[in-house]
Order: sequence, then C-alpha cells, then structure tokens
Amino acid sequence: MATRNPPELAASGSARERLLDAAEALIYAGGIHATGVDAIVKQSGTARKSFYTHFESKDALVAAALERRDERWMNWFIAGTLQHGKTARSHLLGMFNVLREWFASEDFHGCAFLNAAGEIASAEDPIRIVAREHKERLLAFVRTRCDEYAAESSTNARCAARLSRQWLILLDGAIAVALVSGEADAALDAQAAAEALLDTESASKSNKLASKPAPRSAHQLARKTASTSPSKRPPSRRTTT
Repeated sequence: MATRNPPELAASGSARERLLDAAEALIYAGGIHATGVDAIVKQSGTARKSFYTHFESKDALVAAALERRDERWMNWFIAGTLQHGKTARSHLLGMFNVLREWFASEDFHGCAFLNAAGEIASAEDPIRIVAREHKERLLAFVRTRCDEYAAESSTNARCAARLSRQWLILLDGAIAVALVSGEADAALDAQAAAEALLDTESASKSNKLASKPAPRSAHQLARKTASTSPSKRPPSRRTTT
C-alpha cells in the first residue's frame, strides 16, 4: 500500500513558526554549522529582532525545530507502517517500504537527527539530547511491533527486546546507505536482511522445540520410578547357630 513521504512544512503565519520552518529546511539541506542566523531570518521573511524575541540562540532555534520535526516524522512513520498489513511481521517489514518512498523523494537528505548529532560534540548539548530522544522514541515504537511479533510467534520478551535494537540498526543503516549512495533500494536490501533475521529467530525457536525431550507418559514415569527404586529383599529365614 502506498504511503506519502514525510509531510512538507506547513505555511505558518507567526514569526516564530516561520523561523522554525526556515531553520528546519535550511539545516536539513545544508547542516547546522553551514547555516547562519542571517540566512534563517532572510528565508523566514521576519526581522532579526523577531529571532531574538523568540529564541535565545541559534542552538535553541535548532533544537526547537528538531523537536517539531520529531513529532511530525514519527506520526508519518507510524501511520505508514500500520498501513502495511495487519500482522506485526508485516508491519516490521513494511517499515522499509515506508523508508524507500522517502529515499526516493527529491528532498531526502538522510536522517535529520543523525546529521545533527554528527555536528555536535557534547552529548549534553540540547541538540544532541533531542536527537537521542528521537531515536529512543523510534526504538519504543519498533519495540511495540516486536512485542506483538513475539506474541504472534510465541517468542519470549527478551528476544523481542534484542530484535527491536537490531531493527533500529537496520533502519538507520538503510537511511545512511541511501544518503551516501543515492540508492533508494537500500531500503529493500535492509528489508531482505530483516526478513532473514526473523526467519533465523523462527528457525532457532523450532530447533529448540525439536531438541526438547518429549514429556513422559504416566506409565513411563511409573516404570522409571520402579526401575530406579532400591529393591527390598525379604528378610532371610536363616538363623545364626
């Protein structure tokens, strides 16, 4: 089922919203360090005074723009994922179809949050924190699908937790490869690897079940108990002389 690409920025009336729109568009396309405040103000069509009225710094503006993008991107990704089938397995694999449509769009420039994190050294910087929270939120959504998959396939919760972390690596890996190579089909390569991962999990579970000894019947248990119990000899009739 077709899904739309991440929704474009909506035209806004307020100066703050226009600054956020401009900052997100320019930074996503060119990077944080390469984008100056003057360029953001000019594209937003606002006065420089408006910038300082709403934001204490460029970094504060960038963090706010990323927070807004996180909300919009996650809503888009979740909606697109849930359009692919009705089972957790179809949802998990459908995530890569959603990504492929995004990769094929003209305005695809990779993951805005990975891009931003790569430009900021400090792990405690507000921009890095927003990027980290985005990945945590994405992982949480993937985990819900993995938990559902575990329930469908009778896999334990520990496997679901591991699978969700592996899934996030495949998603981010596909985004990175698509950005560098320009190949939208990087999503399909990641999807094939993801499907093999699910099949491996299923095969491992089947092998464990096959190798588990079958439960003994009551008759077998009774015979085993009788054979292993120490025999009791009747008292000897001989008497000492």
